[in-house]
Amino acid sequence: MVKHMLLLATLTAATMLANNAHAGPLADAAVQAEKLAAAGDATKARDLLRQATSDFSQTLPFAIGKAIFVSKPPTGYAMYDPREGSVFKEGETLISYIEPIGLTWKDASTKGKLESHFTVDFDILNPKGEVLATKKGFGDFTFMGFLRNQEIYASLTMHVSGAPAGDYVLRFRFNDVNSGKTASVDQPFKIAGP
Repeated sequence: MVKHMLLLATLTAATMLANNAHAGPLADAAVQAEKLAAAGDATKARDLLRQATSDFSQTLPFAIGKAIFVSKPPTGYAMYDPREGSVFKEGETLISYIEPIGLTWKDASTKGKLESHFTVDFDILNPKGEVLATKKGFGDFTFMGFLRNQEIYASLTMHVSGAPAGDYVLRFRFNDVNSGKTASVDQPFKIAGP
C-alpha cells in the first residue's frame, strides 16, 4: 500500500512537472512577473503581464464573452448595473452591455499605435426565429492605443416601441473589420402586456 501511494505521488509529481514544462508563454510571463514583483518592480511586472495578455489575445477566436441587459448605460469596462430580469414594458429602452473577445488588431495610421475596429448589426426575432426587424451598421466602434487592450465593451441601446406583448430575441452580430470574422449573441426578452 505504501509503495502504491509512493508510486502514485511520483507519477503525479512527474505529470505536474511535464505540464508546467509545456505551460506556454502566458504562464512563463506570469512566473517572470511574480519574480519582478517580489523584487519590488511592480511596474515592470504589470507591463510584462499586460503584454503577454495582449499577445495571447491574438490567438483567441473572435467571440462574445459577456452580454447582459443593464439598467443604465455603463460608465466603463465592467462598470455596469445589471438589470433584474428581461421583461420590459412596451416602449421601455433596452440597454445591452457586451464584451467582444479575440478582436484582431492592426497597425494604426499613427506610428506606434494599434487599432481595432468592429461594427454591430442586429435582428429582432419572434420565438419561431422569424426576423421582425433588422439593421446593419447599428454600431461602429474603433479603438486605438499602444497595446491590444482587452477591456473593450459595447453599450447598445435599443428602443422597441409599438411591439405587441410577447417573447422576442434580440440578436447582435459583431463584425471584426480587421479579420472579417463575426460573432453573434442572442438576448431573449419579453414585452409585458398591459
